[in-house]
Amino acid sequence: MVTGGGRLRIVFFGTPEFALPALGRLIDSRHEVILLVSQPDRPRGRGHRLAPTPTKVLAAQHGIPVRQPERLRDEEFLTFLAGLGPDLGVVAAYGRILPERLLAIPRLGLINIHASLLPKWRGAAPVQRAVIAGATETGVTIMRVVKELDAGPMLAVARRPIGPDETSPEVERDLAGSGAGLLLDVVDRMADGPIVEMEQEHAAATYAPKITREESAIDWRLSALQIHNLVRGLQPWPIASARLAGARVLLHRTRVEDPTGTEPCGTIVRADGDCLEVAAGDGRLLRVLLLQPEGRRTMTAREFLAGHRVAPGSRFESG
Repeated sequence: MVTGGGRLRIVFFGTPEFALPALGRLIDSRHEVILLVSQPDRPRGRGHRLAPTPTKVLAAQHGIPVRQPERLRDEEFLTFLAGLGPDLGVVAAYGRILPERLLAIPRLGLINIHASLLPKWRGAAPVQRAVIAGATETGVTIMRVVKELDAGPMLAVARRPIGPDETSPEVERDLAGSGAGLLLDVVDRMADGPIVEMEQEHAAATYAPKITREESAIDWRLSALQIHNLVRGLQPWPIASARLAGARVLLHRTRVEDPTGTEPCGTIVRADGDCLEVAAGDGRLLRVLLLQPEGRRTMTAREFLAGHRVAPGSRFESG
């Protein structure tokens, strides 16, 4: 149990768009965000120009100081942070492991918004891993940050179903919003009095390692549902991919069809009008709805077929 006292001075650790709803709710609350800690700005876009992180933009709009240390163990940074005398640290998709020394600086420690129902999917890519696995439910957990990755006691949990055709960005945007509201409730309770912390069931933990580019290549020996889940889960990056006539194609939207066939996996069974259907490893068909030839725009199956000669019997190879 921990106690607080009315209005908290908060240091916020967060970098991408997922963190914006939480940062915004804290800015509008009775509490004071005294510092944003974000990862350093990185080159983006075709011109590789240095671009501010989303949280840095929002903090600047509200006059909140920003620090972007390359190393959180840097002595100057830790001394500066301790000198602020923060009551609480809040973490939302910061993107780096916080050193143990840093955890001891805020009076009430640090809490984190994690986009899963802990102890499931601890790690860097909880939403994408849940979608790829075909999970039908996920959620958001507010937890205390401890030395071990995502293993701290839980302060609040909210559940959310995952629709059969939802993509990772759709689920993540919704969790960012619900997580922000859940976070503010927890912060208010920590400020006003005791709050109960619930230990995780550590033996039931599963892990969500960082997504890699190599995972984008579709193995057509998988079932149609497994490939469909991969297409949904590998968004917004690296996007599931295949090769057709030697050219790489990214698959953005698919659907599993009921009819079954005997064609070898990867074989295009139908290619006309709006219909581009491919045989999967279990005999079911995967209907491709949105796809993108590498280096070109995303297009519907009809648009793709209008500009490419694709005959039934052609084959998608691993991307």
